[in-house]
Order: sequence, then structure tokens, then C-alpha cells
Amino acid sequence: MREATMLLPTAIGDFTDFFTSLDHVTRVGRVLRPDAELPAAFKHLPMAYNGRTSSVVVSDTPVIRPRGQRRLGRDVQFGPTRALDFELEGGINVAGGNALGMPISMRAAPEHIFGLCLLNDWSARDIQRWESTPLGPFLGKSFCTTISPWIVTAEALAPFRVPARPRAAGDPAPQAYLQDATDQREGGFDIELTATIQTAAMRSQGQAPVSITCTNLSTLYWTVAQMIAHHTSNGSNLRAGDLLGTGTASGPANEARACMLELTVGGSQPLKLPNGETRNWLEDGDEVAFHARAQRSGFVSIGFGECRGRIAPAVSD
Repeated sequence: MREATMLLPTAIGDFTDFFTSLDHVTRVGRVLRPDAELPAAFKHLPMAYNGRTSSVVVSDTPVIRPRGQRRLGRDVQFGPTRALDFELEGGINVAGGNALGMPISMRAAPEHIFGLCLLNDWSARDIQRWESTPLGPFLGKSFCTTISPWIVTAEALAPFRVPARPRAAGDPAPQAYLQDATDQREGGFDIELTATIQTAAMRSQGQAPVSITCTNLSTLYWTVAQMIAHHTSNGSNLRAGDLLGTGTASGPANEARACMLELTVGGSQPLKLPNGETRNWLEDGDEVAFHARAQRSGFVSIGFGECRGRIAPAVSD
């Protein structure tokens, strides 16, 4: 393995990134304003945006700091992002597909899950914030998405299936096309996800990476099957090899905040590292790595390899 060069595990046709963590969307809203409400549609459907396939890269590919427009006070400037972030997510590798115009039902959706991988939806928050109204993410996201080279198949993950996250009293019931009793019993995945950071100073001093996030994929508000059923509900056609992201997989605990936006409350509360360094956002030379493991008594535990990227300086004019 030390002599192997890892490549993308599939030829990715299309990439869609979802927004399915209730804890993530709640914290992000509070960063914007304390009394922020959830997006009106969040509890009615799995929200998503269509990403860019050409910039999906395999683990260990450098992440070049993107440039773009961002608003500073009343001024609009173009330059390298000052708010580079990671987002800890699961990746869903699609099996088979559906004909254009023919939705995939909830009952059939599990047949279209080939397996899962790790996914880092790198984000330039200042660029994203300026450009996203009214059409959503564009250049703040499309510069790079990193995935692990390993896919853990749906069959291998069968022992680690768990019930879908319960809905709170008063939450709207899903529409009929998003309901399935089997999915409610076993639509979640009990997979522990972790993120570490190693700064350039830490590497030069021989210090190991430190953990900054520990969460679980089972905390998502929507299941993978619901993502697939909703994605195709208008007749949109998925194809074998397509990649779906779960969205930032934050959990309810503070240690389960799965991006810098949450960890630093929008950059206002710096993250303190053991060597005395602090981070509001990611800096050049920082290396972020994701790991995951599924484990249950009586079964062999399964790791997901590594999803790692090191920040390289922005290109100069």
C-alpha cells in the first residue's frame, strides 16, 4: 500500500451535495443571527445543490486556495478567500440509475446505493456568502471537493444500519413519496466520523495531527434513500458512478461540529490548538484529514481509509 498511487475510485458522472444535518443548519443560522429560523423547506425535503464533477479529487491532492469576490464592509474586492473551511461529509456512490422521467421509489432506493466514501466539501465562506443570494453556491464551492479512494459497499455496511433519526413532536410528516417503513427502521448508518488538523508549524516540530471533530452519520435528519427518492422525484436521471454528498454531518454535541464555521462560530471564536496556535479559518499549509469507522459488537469493524487535503497558497496574477 505504501507503494500504491491511489486514484479516484470511479468515473464520476454528476455530483450533488445535500444539506441534511439539522444540527448544522441550526448552528449556521445562529451564526447569521441569534433568532434565525430554519429554511422553510428543510423539514419537508432533502435540500441540495448541483456541484461540479471536474473538481472532485482524490485524497492527498493539494487544495489551492481559491480566489473570488467577497464583500468587506461596503467594499467588494477580488482576491484569495479569507474564510476557507472544510465540511465533513459522507459520500454516496450511486449504483445503476433511472431512465429520464422515471422516479426512483423509496422501496427501490436502497438498490441504487453502491456504497459510501468520505467527502470534504471545501468551502470559501466569504465568497459563498456574497454570491449565494438568490441562486445558491457557485465559486465558493466549485474549486475543490476531496473524496477518499475507498468505497465501502452497501452490503458490507448492512450490519451497521440503524433507525432513521426520530422526528421531533410537531415536525411535519414526510410526503408519501419520502415515506417507507423499512427505511425508518434501518435507513441510517452508524458510522463514526472524525476530522484532524495538522498545521505547517506542527509538521515542522514533529507534532501529530490533532482531532477537532467527532460526529456520526446516524444524526442526519434525512436518510440516504430519501435523498435518492427526492433527487429523482421530478424525473431527474441518476447514473452509475454519480456521487452524492450527505452535507455537513454535524451532530448535537459541541465536539460534533463538523466544519470551521460551526467550530469558530463564523470565525468569531478562534479554535485553540494544543501547540498554542489558533484558527479562525484554515490557513495555507494546514492539512485536514477525515477518517471513519463502522463498528458493532459481533462484527468486524470497517474503516474508510483517509480523505486528506493540504492547503496550498492561492495562485498569483
